[in-house]
Amino acid sequence: MAFGIVAAGAYIPRLRLQRKAIVDTNRWFAPGLASLGKGERSICNWDEDAITMAVEAARDATAGRDRAGLKTLYFASTTFPFLDRLNAGVVAEALAMPEDLNALDVASSQRCATSALAMAVRAGEPGLVVAAEHRRTKSASSIELTSGDGAAAIVVGEGAPIARLLASAQGTVDFVDHFRTAESVYDYQWEERWIRDAGYMTIVPPVIARCLASANVKASEVAYFCMPAMVPRVVNSVAKAAGVAETAIVDNMHTVCGDTGAAHPLLLLVSVLERAKPGERILVVGFGQGADALLFERTDASCDAAGRLGCAGHLARRREEASYAKFLAFNDLVEIERGMRSETDKLTPLSALWRNRDTVTGMIGGKCAVCGTIQFPITRICANPNCNAVDSQEAHPFAGKTGRVNSFTADRLTYSPNPPACYGMVQFEEGGRWMMDFTDVEADKLAVGMGMRMMFRVKDVDTQRGFRRYFWKAAPIEDGRS
Repeated sequence: MAFGIVAAGAYIPRLRLQRKAIVDTNRWFAPGLASLGKGERSICNWDEDAITMAVEAARDATAGRDRAGLKTLYFASTTFPFLDRLNAGVVAEALAMPEDLNALDVASSQRCATSALAMAVRAGEPGLVVAAEHRRTKSASSIELTSGDGAAAIVVGEGAPIARLLASAQGTVDFVDHFRTAESVYDYQWEERWIRDAGYMTIVPPVIARCLASANVKASEVAYFCMPAMVPRVVNSVAKAAGVAETAIVDNMHTVCGDTGAAHPLLLLVSVLERAKPGERILVVGFGQGADALLFERTDASCDAAGRLGCAGHLARRREEASYAKFLAFNDLVEIERGMRSETDKLTPLSALWRNRDTVTGMIGGKCAVCGTIQFPITRICANPNCNAVDSQEAHPFAGKTGRVNSFTADRLTYSPNPPACYGMVQFEEGGRWMMDFTDVEADKLAVGMGMRMMFRVKDVDTQRGFRRYFWKAAPIEDGRS
C-alpha cells in the first residue's frame, strides 16, 4: 500500500481585523504603514491560542477518520502556551487519542512544521502533523500588519493518499534573521534586504536543487510553489533562481489572512491540495536557520470529507472586526481596567485536573450499558430516572456532537474578556444536555433552537500563576457543517 498524505485540514479564526483600522490608529506615528493597510488579518478570539487552533485543525483533518490508528503526533509552533509542559499532550487528550501515542513538540524555528512533516513521512508510521501560531507583535510594526493567526494539519499513513512525497532535502545553518529569547515578548527583526540577499537567496535555492535532483524532476515541472516569506517579492526571486515558473507561485493569502508563521507552509499546502489536479507537483519550502524542501505529487484521491471545512471553508467562515482596541485587549497588548469581578482566584488544582482529564479535556461523557441513555458528564449512577443503574456507564465522546440551544443568557454582570458573557443550556441531538459557555457568538443573534457545535477553547487564565485552563464551548453552526 502507498504511504503519503492521506488527509489535510486547517483552522483560521473567525475574526478578521481590518488592516485599515491598524493603519488609521498608528498613522500619527508610522505613516509608512499605509502601504500595508489593504485587506485583513486573522486574529484569535480571547479564548484561542496555538493549542486550541491546533485541536481544531486536527479535527478538520481527521473528519470522518478514526484517530485510534495514529501512532505519532508532531505539534509545531514557536508560540506554545507552555514552555515546560507537553503542548502536544494537551492536543492529544482533546482529540481523545490513545495513550500509547508518541507525541512531540517541535519548535524554535519558522521551518519547524516542514521539518516535522518530513520526519513524519520518513518514519513511515500513521501520524498527525499539526502546526499553529499565535504571535504577539509590537503596535505600529509592519509584522503586526502582515501576521495572522492560524493552523494546519496533515495526516500521513497508508492507503489511498491524496499526495505522495517524491523527495525532500534539508539544510541547516545558524542564519539569524530574527529571534526571540525566553525573556522576550516580541521578535527582534533584522534588515529585510540583508535577509533576502544573504538568507533566502543563498540558502534556499541549493536545497531546492537537491530536492528536485533527488526526485529527478525539473524545476519547470513544478505546478505549485509554496514558500511563505515576510520579505516582499523574495518568493519571486527564489523561484527565478531555482528555475521554478513564476506562474507556479502560490498566493500567500496576505490580503485575506496574513502570514501564520510556522504554520504557513502547511496552510499553503492544504490550500493547494484542495485544488491541485492529479499528477501535479507541489514544492513546499520552509525557511528558518536553514531550509526544508518537500516535493509532493497530487493523486486522484479526494481530500473532501463530511464535516471538513479545509482552508477554503475557514477563509469563508469570517466575521469582520474593525476594533483595533479589541485586538490589543485580547492579546494583552494594552492594560485595561477589568473590574473587581475579574480578580477571582483561578487556581487550578492539578490533581483534580488529572482525575477529570477525560471529562474536561476530552469531553468524554457516558452511555448507560443498561438503558442506552447518553449523558454528560459521566457519573456512577445513570441519569435516567427510570433506570438508575449503578456503574453502568461506558465512555462516550461528546466533542464531535452537535446540539441546540434550549435556553441562553447574555450576562453583562459577570466578568468576561469579551462582554457580554454568553452561556446557556445545550441539548445534544443524540441525548444529553449541558450548561456551557458559548463562543464566537453575537448576543443579539442568539436564539432558542440555534444549532451548536463543540469547540476546544481557553476556559480562563490564572494570571497569578500563569496557568491556562481549557474546556469545550458551544459555537454556532454557521458554515453548513453538520
